[in-house]
Amino acid sequence: MKNLLIRSALTAAMLVAMPVCAQSGAAVPSPSATSGDRPSATPRGTTFVLPSGWTQTAAGNGVLVATPEADGSRMLILDASGNDPDAAVAQAWQALGVAPKFLVATDSAPRDGWEQRRFYSYDVAQNAHRAVQAVAMRRGTDWTVVAIDLDQSVAEKRASQTGKIVQRLLPAGYTRETFAGRTAHPLDAARLATIADFVESMRKLYDVPGVAIGIVQDGKVVMSRGFGVRELGKPAKVDGDTRFMVASNTKALTTLMLAKLVDAGKLDWNAHVTDVYPDFRLGSEDTTRKVLVKNLICACTGVPRQDMEWIFEGEKQTPATVMATLGTMQPTSGFGELFQYSNTMAAAAGFIGGHIAYPQSELGAGYDRAMQALVFDPLGMKNTTFDFKRAQSGNFARPHGYDVDYKVRVMGMGLDNTIGASRPAGAAWSTVNDMLRYVQMEIDRGVLPDGRRYIGEAALMQRREPQIALGVDKNYAMALMVDKSDGVTVIDHGGDMGGFHSNMMWWPDQKVGAVILTNSDEGVMLRGPFKRRLMELMFDGKPQAEASAQAGAKADRAEFDAGRKLLQWPADTAATAALAPHYRNAALGDLRVTHAAGQTRFDVGTFASVVATQPQPDGSLAFITVDPQASGFAFIRADKDGVRHLVLRDGQHEYVFDEVN
Repeated sequence: MKNLLIRSALTAAMLVAMPVCAQSGAAVPSPSATSGDRPSATPRGTTFVLPSGWTQTAAGNGVLVATPEADGSRMLILDASGNDPDAAVAQAWQALGVAPKFLVATDSAPRDGWEQRRFYSYDVAQNAHRAVQAVAMRRGTDWTVVAIDLDQSVAEKRASQTGKIVQRLLPAGYTRETFAGRTAHPLDAARLATIADFVESMRKLYDVPGVAIGIVQDGKVVMSRGFGVRELGKPAKVDGDTRFMVASNTKALTTLMLAKLVDAGKLDWNAHVTDVYPDFRLGSEDTTRKVLVKNLICACTGVPRQDMEWIFEGEKQTPATVMATLGTMQPTSGFGELFQYSNTMAAAAGFIGGHIAYPQSELGAGYDRAMQALVFDPLGMKNTTFDFKRAQSGNFARPHGYDVDYKVRVMGMGLDNTIGASRPAGAAWSTVNDMLRYVQMEIDRGVLPDGRRYIGEAALMQRREPQIALGVDKNYAMALMVDKSDGVTVIDHGGDMGGFHSNMMWWPDQKVGAVILTNSDEGVMLRGPFKRRLMELMFDGKPQAEASAQAGAKADRAEFDAGRKLLQWPADTAATAALAPHYRNAALGDLRVTHAAGQTRFDVGTFASVVATQPQPDGSLAFITVDPQASGFAFIRADKDGVRHLVLRDGQHEYVFDEVN
């Protein structure tokens, strides 16, 4: 959402080696469908994985790889000459015949045999709808450059595949570190102190007001503590019972509720959704017929992310209207072909489960009752709730984010409140101690701490079966990511809402689990290093987490500053004065423009934000929201024939707001 102030999705994919494609259900290919991926290499011997369906051609000292789309989407992997990364990247763009407008270059920590890694971002016009980026990586005196020029919609739906390419981009002859066969060390007092010191140093490094951490090992809670404060400027400290929004970690709790219904014989993972809930409809009849219960939350149906409706109209939506929104959603990739995350599909999964459990209840009430009776109560999750009023009383954290001047501010809850109508996808509030109860049950394969069986093992474990590939040795299951890329199995999932970022993870074979909850947008930057530091301490891994955190903080600030320089702040008064007072989009509702105290504000009902202006390289103009709770929404002025319009885009959709007279 914060496209000005944090790394783009494609850069993030390159940094953490994101997902790819595969399977789910009887009507789609098996996971072996990824056998179409094949190993490849540059002339110098830098290795990479070419995703299934992509093509490659020799290009001088490099390899040109192209996506299946006939739209010019391609990546060049070049063996560059010389000792300078900037010059090496320039060689790649020259070979592609592209001259993007440079924005900023940032350094990342060494990894996977690369002694230096430098990432490049560019100032690309919103109307160009292109994802243009580059990375230069050095081993010894040799540079390898990846230059990326993709259609934005292709970049989003194939982010898992571009991530896969970079994930296995390795120097010639290099073998990745693996923890396979290693025994995990006990997390003793010394190691726990190291973790605590690391978390606190990251919290300060990224200006995160509050963090809560929990760790279990061998059936015992070995850490449950807080760092920092619940709200900036107030003394109340975070602890293991502080409530945070856990956002998309709600999804795994939702699939646990479904698993309880499967275990009770009330639901079948392989049943067609239309057989258990006849009103279920997507925009494609063919896709509707194929969807099984397990496909609702597999991110494998080809239905893309389509969040704008609930973000902009959340205060008006109900579970029934969320279900109706499914009927507008068209797949943009084949069933079982690509990982495409869908919050609305996940919401449908929860509401359908609640309907099966309590068929006489309204959809939302049925879901709430089912979650309380089947998940929260039996697991002893007494501080976990969908009741926002209850959640924001007593011991709870407030969300924070940077304002336009890089100052951490308390956010409003307007945008976060919108998830309520889609709550199975991400509206739960919880605590470290409650989430550890859930994680411990997962580690113990359905058995509670007192020895009672909470759920049958078969129904529980089916949630971990691969449904769609996320990358090399990484798969998405039912709202759980199963990662074996480091030689050991770790299951995890993240959660992201405005000002709240979290992660839960467990190593089932080592009987170790962890939870991290944060109350700031920069908290997202703590998750990867925290996970890596735990593995370093458990498996004697190479020390990378500290360098990663330090480099990430520098890059984060550099990218913020570069994005800030593109803004006219305060906004251009002539441009804002020319705006219509009222716009409307059929799907996203009304947008009202007001002017006061020298500032212009966009109010969409769910949230309101002051806007800056941003001249685009193509001569167009964008109005950018800069309030911390909703920064980075770009509305492009598109007046035509005397009628005023604003255009808003996500990765694969375009929304035109028309002037209302």
